[in-house]
Amino acid sequence: MASGKKICFLSVAILAALLLNGCAASFNSRGLNLAAEANYTQIVKEFEPQQEKYAGLPFQDLIYLCSAYGELKNYRKLFPCLEAAQAKVNAGDFTADTWNHSATPSRLKAIALIELGQYEEAVRAAELANKIVVDKQLTRFEEVKILEVLGMAYALAGKTDKANATADQLKGLYLGYPYMLVTDDRNIALARIYIILRKYSDAIHVVSYKFDDSNAFLKTISGWDVFVNNKLSFEFMKNKSLMEVGRTSEAKQGYDALLAYPYMRDRGEMHWIILFDRGRIAEKEGNLKEAIGFYEKAAEVVEQQRSTINVEASKIGFVGDKQAVYHRLITSLYADKQYGKAFEYVERSKSRALVDLLAGKKNFAVKTTGNVEQVRDVLVAADKSEEDILALDSKIDKSRSRSIVVKARRDLQREAPELASLVTVASAPVSDIQSYIPRGEALVEYYYNGDDMFAFVLSERGLQSVKLQAAGLAEDVAAFRKALENPRSQTTLTPSGRLYSRLFKPLEGALHGRDIIIVPHGLLHYIPMNALHDGKQYLIDRYKIRLMPSASAMKYLGEKKEGKRGGILAFGNPDLGDPSHDLAFAQKEAVDVAKIWPRSKVYVRKEATEDALRNHGSDFNIIHFATHGRFLPDSPLQSALLLSPDVRSNGLLTVDKLYSMQLGANLVTLSACETGLSKVANGDDLVGLTRGFLYAGASSIVASLWKVDDLATAHLMIRFYQGMQQTDKLNALRNAQLETRKKYPHPYYWASFQLTGSAR
Repeated sequence: MASGKKICFLSVAILAALLLNGCAASFNSRGLNLAAEANYTQIVKEFEPQQEKYAGLPFQDLIYLCSAYGELKNYRKLFPCLEAAQAKVNAGDFTADTWNHSATPSRLKAIALIELGQYEEAVRAAELANKIVVDKQLTRFEEVKILEVLGMAYALAGKTDKANATADQLKGLYLGYPYMLVTDDRNIALARIYIILRKYSDAIHVVSYKFDDSNAFLKTISGWDVFVNNKLSFEFMKNKSLMEVGRTSEAKQGYDALLAYPYMRDRGEMHWIILFDRGRIAEKEGNLKEAIGFYEKAAEVVEQQRSTINVEASKIGFVGDKQAVYHRLITSLYADKQYGKAFEYVERSKSRALVDLLAGKKNFAVKTTGNVEQVRDVLVAADKSEEDILALDSKIDKSRSRSIVVKARRDLQREAPELASLVTVASAPVSDIQSYIPRGEALVEYYYNGDDMFAFVLSERGLQSVKLQAAGLAEDVAAFRKALENPRSQTTLTPSGRLYSRLFKPLEGALHGRDIIIVPHGLLHYIPMNALHDGKQYLIDRYKIRLMPSASAMKYLGEKKEGKRGGILAFGNPDLGDPSHDLAFAQKEAVDVAKIWPRSKVYVRKEATEDALRNHGSDFNIIHFATHGRFLPDSPLQSALLLSPDVRSNGLLTVDKLYSMQLGANLVTLSACETGLSKVANGDDLVGLTRGFLYAGASSIVASLWKVDDLATAHLMIRFYQGMQQTDKLNALRNAQLETRKKYPHPYYWASFQLTGSAR
């Protein structure tokens, strides 16, 4: 199992250079010997200080420990370790095994940041390391390695000109005597940068030679083939480049050889990318069923891991798009008329997106009929074993780790199924989802990616699917939302009609007049579906419409909670410390809605705190927020409702926190919160928010897509809550919107609010 695990902190070139220069004595270092064996777990066991007090370690031990953390993908410990190492470097202590490591802490930090997808921060760390290499005139090998990391960071951060300049600098390095042993490292570095830049022809040029296998003398020292990992990366980059320039027969042969490698399954990210590309090759060859087989295997590998860490990014110069696997698989299944399977993979793709969104979260609220602590232990065990699978350590038994992950997921599914749905990719069979849909309703689930868009309609009559026109969708959505910005605009019907013709008209035969549960996808999350117009009337006139973040999530919708003491718990106009953020109408709205239901309570200004929500939220049927919202499409878990800060909270009720709370309300209303009309993203911000409240126990969420006129909002909200005393939530919202439309006809005023979750 030793071969295939090597990404040595000191490359073979350094080891060879030390040997050839008579520095064999430096091999007495325990850290170097363990690193040469890729035994990073043992390095941690021997060198890790108590209570993680890294400053007390000698620099030589510390730098090997930091390297081990990096190879084990233990980022929580890596970054404090690197800070301690950098402090020693700053104090003049930077030698390990006679080698100047003054640039190493910054270089290792840059690599970790690349793997974590934090490319701008990686650029800053790599630039610092490069400055040290230049200023201190470090070795040619160090120059190659830092230019490699710097070039990749530039390319991944979109700094194309700087990435190209760095590649040119690498290409121009003198590698004659005595630097010949660095040639492989330089060529691999160039290939990684070129592949990120999609300069595949240039990449082919630098990987077109035979990889240097003349390392028998190093096998004698280390006991195993220290070149294997670089060779795998090299072969992958060569075949990836051949694939992208159209030399598919050569790429096919090379990829098949890589797939036959015994430990390829341990290289999860490289593995699924190769399987995906083999599917693409099969498609080009007209073999659809073979393509589907490869895509399904790629999806299986993707779904085996919760982590979103791109552990291969710094090794193969490529960050794979997991959603591309689902896109090609769904499209291929549809073309093969496997509509039920295509629908299930649509659900799995959305499950994967949610798992990715929550991948870094550890402290979930646990809902189980069993032992809460046992469930937490299962989750910890699964995370630890997955870290072991990601780790590049020759001594870790990956098969055992995989078995632990499989068992942990099975236990989690049994003991806490809703929590399992947040940390593992899964979907319910079509027949199960069908059983969740009330009679008289039809589920419409959209899937949109690039030039492909599908709609699946599921009801008691069965599953029907339709391929929709995707070209120009983004432009139509943008035009509709722009028309909604101006309540005096008379142009909303034109883009609204275009979207109706695109999204609904092809489905009418399958709907049979039923009310609709819509599962949007991508930018469709930002469309007020009830305001689409068929030329005669809006959809709200024909249907009752509610939303779901996924069809499978219907399984976890709570029933109406009985026995709640309170009516409405309202939060309005929190004191944010800035008068310009005051919401006078929101405060009045909160007070007014609290008067509608008996046993209600309202918190405004400095009393509208997260503590008040945590202390009283589970006692009320309805929680109403008339507050500002901060929505961050690029960091969905940090999107937040803004409450007043208190001694225990900064006032940011983030999406991340929702998944750690247990509220159990029948309804959560987000009244003054908006995403902002200009912020059309991929929908993760809205899915994360609504799914978070559902996981916290809410049966339904009513939220607005944009900030609505204060008077119109107050008018609509009061009628909504009054209506809930006579009918269900969905009917009450629809009736309130229709009544508001009589007074404020433009959809800007009435169409923003949508109900997600249970209608009852």
